[in-house]
Amino acid sequence: MKQNKNIIVLIIMFVTTNILYANSSDLKKIFLDKKINGTIIISSLDGKTEYIYNQKRSEQRFLPASTFKIPNTLIALEEEVIANEKEIIKWDGIDKGWDVWNKDQSIETAFPISCVWFYQKLAERIGNKKYLKYLNRLNYGNKMTGSDVTTFWLEGDLKISAREQIDFLKKLYKNTLPFKNEYMNVLKNIMIVEKKSNYVIRVKTGLAMNVKDQIGWYIGYLEMKDNVWFFATNIDINNKNDAVYRKQITMESLRTKILF
Repeated sequence: MKQNKNIIVLIIMFVTTNILYANSSDLKKIFLDKKINGTIIISSLDGKTEYIYNQKRSEQRFLPASTFKIPNTLIALEEEVIANEKEIIKWDGIDKGWDVWNKDQSIETAFPISCVWFYQKLAERIGNKKYLKYLNRLNYGNKMTGSDVTTFWLEGDLKISAREQIDFLKKLYKNTLPFKNEYMNVLKNIMIVEKKSNYVIRVKTGLAMNVKDQIGWYIGYLEMKDNVWFFATNIDINNKNDAVYRKQITMESLRTKILF
C-alpha cells in the first residue's frame, strides 16, 4: 500500500513538472544568439503550460520601470486624480529629451510612448500614502516605494519579478483587480499594439536607465481564439542598442512556441 502511494506521488510530481514548467532549450538559443542575459516566461491562461528560459532569474525582482504604468494608470483613474483617459495635462514647455514627449498629453497618448513627465504629474497628485495602500492591496512585487514619489518605479525601491508580472497580468485579464471594470477596459484598450483577425497583442515596455544595473522589460499577453498567452521578459541593458532586444526576443519566443 505504501509503495502504491509512493508511485502516485511520483506520477503527480512528473505531471506537474512537465506540464507546468517546461524549461526550453530553443528559448535559450534565442537569448544566446543575441548575446543577451535575461529571462522570459510564456504562460497559458490556466498556467498548465509554461515555457521558461532562466527560471532562477524569472523569480528575481527588478525595478518595473514603465511597466508600472499598468497599475499606475488604474490607480490614477480609481483615485480620480484625472477625469478619464482623454483629459489633457499641459506640457510645461521644457524639453523632456524626446520630441513626442514635448507636447500636451493624456493617458491615451502618454501610455504608449511611456511619457515619464505625465505619469510623474499623476504621481504627485496620488501621493506616497495611497501608493503604499494600493501596492499592498495588489500584492505588487515588494510593495515598496522610496524617497521620491515621482521616481520610485524608475530608480526607487519598488521591485517585481517576471513571475509576479505574469500573475498581475492574469488578474487584469480576468478583471479581478480591485478597480472598476471600466478602468480596466480603458487600460486594455490602450495596451493594444497589434490587432489581427485571429489575435490581439497587448504590451507595456519598461526601461530602467538611471540606475547602475539597467534593466529592460517587455510584458503583456497574446489573446487568441483558443487561448490566452501571457509573457514577461526582462533583460540586462549593457548599451543603448540592447533595448530593441526586449521586443525581438519576446516576439521570436512567442512565434517559436505558440506559432501564431
